[in-house]
Amino acid sequence: MPKSGTLSFPKLSLELVEDLSPPGSGFLRLIRRKYRASYPDGSQSAPFVYDALDRVAMDAVVIAAHFVDASGVRRVFLRSAMRPPLTMRDRAHSPLPDEACDGALWELPAGLVEPSERSRQGVARAARRELHEELGFEVPLDSLHALGPSTFPAPGFIAERHFFFEVAVDPSTRGEPELDGSALERFGAVVDLALDEALAMCRNGTIEDSKTELTLRRLAERLV
Repeated sequence: MPKSGTLSFPKLSLELVEDLSPPGSGFLRLIRRKYRASYPDGSQSAPFVYDALDRVAMDAVVIAAHFVDASGVRRVFLRSAMRPPLTMRDRAHSPLPDEACDGALWELPAGLVEPSERSRQGVARAARRELHEELGFEVPLDSLHALGPSTFPAPGFIAERHFFFEVAVDPSTRGEPELDGSALERFGAVVDLALDEALAMCRNGTIEDSKTELTLRRLAERLV
């Protein structure tokens, strides 16, 4: 049954009629399934095909590493990221030409949760690993704190969950990021900026990554 919380969710359900997924062994796999929807009045839809994506490491962590500088300003670390789907995005798809993107984003460190990390503590271990790989900080596991509930960033085509963490760090202890061997991470830049400035960059569109904006806003709310 769908989660309802304090809201009354319509009594809808899906029946799997047929799995039409093609074989695949890459990082992402196309899932093509035929479903039938059942409605509150007892009626059903005609069978319909719905496409989605799957991968072995489905979920991801997002980490806000922050500190207070000598002037008392809260600062956060961001990394540069080059995203090929944005680089290759057809500009004809943009309803507003000035919103075209060249693929370059500023993001909080993030990464996938491996199959061996599918537990509450495992997710925290994934966050600690990504913090070390992408920013160069080594921190105790218990210094990482969950930052609100997980969310689905793109539920229309993938069942990925994002798990959010915040951690206070000492900037003087930051080492050289180990990275994960990806060609896209070489020569990446790490910067720190005031949390208020980062939020302003979200508002004006300089920071376009939605998981980064959500995490920064949650961090700001927690620190109030």
